[in-house]
Amino acid sequence: MSGDFQAPKWAREIERYMGVKSQFVLWGNIHDIYPIPDKNGQLRSLPLGFYVQEILGQAGYSHFWQYDPFKLSLLTDTKETAKEIMPPPTDGTLVALPELSALAARLVQAAKQVPANPSAALLINHASRLRALCPIEQVEKFHYDLFNLSLTAAPQAGRFNLIFLVMDKESDLPAWYSLDNPRVRVMPIPKPDHSIRRHIIKTVAPKIPQYNELDSERQGILVSRFVDQTVGLFAREIISIRDLAVADQLEFTKIAEAVRRYKLGIPDNPWDKLDLADIEKAPEKMTKRVIGQESAVDHSLDIVKRSIFDLSGAQFSQTAQRPKGVMFLAGPTGVGKTELAKCLADLTATHFIRFDMSEFSEENSNQRLVGSPPGYVAHEVGGELTNAVKQNPFALILFDEIEKAHHKIMDIFLQILDDGRLTSGRGETVYFSDALIIFTSNLGVYRETPDGRRVELINPNEEPPAVREKITEAIKEFFIKQLNRPEILNRLGPNIVVFDFIRRGDWENGIDKRIFRNMLNNVLSKMSDSKINIKLNEEDQKLLGEEVCRDLSMGGRGIGNALEQVFVNPLARELFAAKAKADESFSCRIGRETPDGPLSLSLVKVNG
Repeated sequence: MSGDFQAPKWAREIERYMGVKSQFVLWGNIHDIYPIPDKNGQLRSLPLGFYVQEILGQAGYSHFWQYDPFKLSLLTDTKETAKEIMPPPTDGTLVALPELSALAARLVQAAKQVPANPSAALLINHASRLRALCPIEQVEKFHYDLFNLSLTAAPQAGRFNLIFLVMDKESDLPAWYSLDNPRVRVMPIPKPDHSIRRHIIKTVAPKIPQYNELDSERQGILVSRFVDQTVGLFAREIISIRDLAVADQLEFTKIAEAVRRYKLGIPDNPWDKLDLADIEKAPEKMTKRVIGQESAVDHSLDIVKRSIFDLSGAQFSQTAQRPKGVMFLAGPTGVGKTELAKCLADLTATHFIRFDMSEFSEENSNQRLVGSPPGYVAHEVGGELTNAVKQNPFALILFDEIEKAHHKIMDIFLQILDDGRLTSGRGETVYFSDALIIFTSNLGVYRETPDGRRVELINPNEEPPAVREKITEAIKEFFIKQLNRPEILNRLGPNIVVFDFIRRGDWENGIDKRIFRNMLNNVLSKMSDSKINIKLNEEDQKLLGEEVCRDLSMGGRGIGNALEQVFVNPLARELFAAKAKADESFSCRIGRETPDGPLSLSLVKVNG
């Protein structure tokens, strides 16, 4: 190997062990391409078989055959002398396993038979597929024959005539074949590391628009970012990103956009299309839906604004592939946490994906999110989370009541928050780099006693700063002491958004009354859509509001439930009794038969 290029570890091991190992088992990243310098020191990328041939050729091997289940091919141009080692059939001729065993034996023993040409090798591709393509007894016999060959092979001139088995997974080969076998070297082929990716990128970068116009310092900075953005990708994928950038005429300064398009399959970046004027007007619109939580709305919008300019995690790395934004919404029940998430989905025009984490409390429920491991039932289906994000990478993903999930699921969240990606049970990589991630929680509001009772930890009589402090401390205690996962809390950082209680107030400005009036208007508007007009005077609205907002322990959802009980249900009964029709109007009266009695509702038709 020439220049500053260093071959990957597994390739160097082949060179090192060809004198002490007679067989090599290669598995893992076997369908990629691998860079290697030519005679002039220029890198070129080769498929695995040709790459191994090149390594052996540089080491002095003169004969190299490749086998797949449908043909046996001689890759070197020494065909005449090759006949002495392994006679035809060669190119394009079908070779069954029994025949291949005999040919392999002839090659291994050729060092003794043809001393002038001792250096030969056979690479058997798709060895994992033999069980599916050939009778099982033939495959077992084939493995047994090769196993014996590994032990009986004799080196000549300091090295063996070699056999390579190329497998998808190490477990595809019987364990007895390689365990405690001193003549077999099992070697995983990983995805390209940082150094290999850098060499590949430096080779392909000059073909990307505007690369050659940049000064060397700027080129170096952008190449380094490109290298960091391709962690976990195959070499073939880096070439595909280059081709995509060329096809879309993306300049090298925008190579991150080419990576994004390749990973997500979205030609346009939806985040670039957000109307900043809509974001600017968002507080006014959102506080009409999430009433009384102005601080939470402002905090969440700061995170969205940061996401628009791709600044999430920028202080740690310029090439971070984390989600666009992360929020942890905490506070009492019914105060607007889920509604805020829906508001943000509407604001950013993202696909809304919600998971109720109380459904994921069992130990193995994490498999529902990412899919079952290979070998388990329905592993090919994938997971609910990975499938949803694969279909809609530009999404807002809500994990509701996160504290109810099994602790094993936290590993999934850590990977999302840290790497911005997940691998499904089918082995597919799904990227979260264009997604907003929102968790909600009731931590710090109450605790459950051993007998199942809920004990309040905070109450509406406490001031908002005290509520915020207690809830924040409870979240820290949950992740640090209960789960022993401080790293997740660390990934959340300052993105914990605490909601206040729905507090009691007067008719004009009280948060509870504003929520009530909003819900009441929704009901009356729904009746208008049915062309039935319901008139309710101000005095009766106040009386109804005081009754509905009597108990605020369940927040806005409790107000809605009370409104349904004391107004919507009686209204529906009265409309049914009056046989109400479209274009009719009714005056609705609210009262009490006794000062302490329940509310009563009556309707009077005001037109014919």
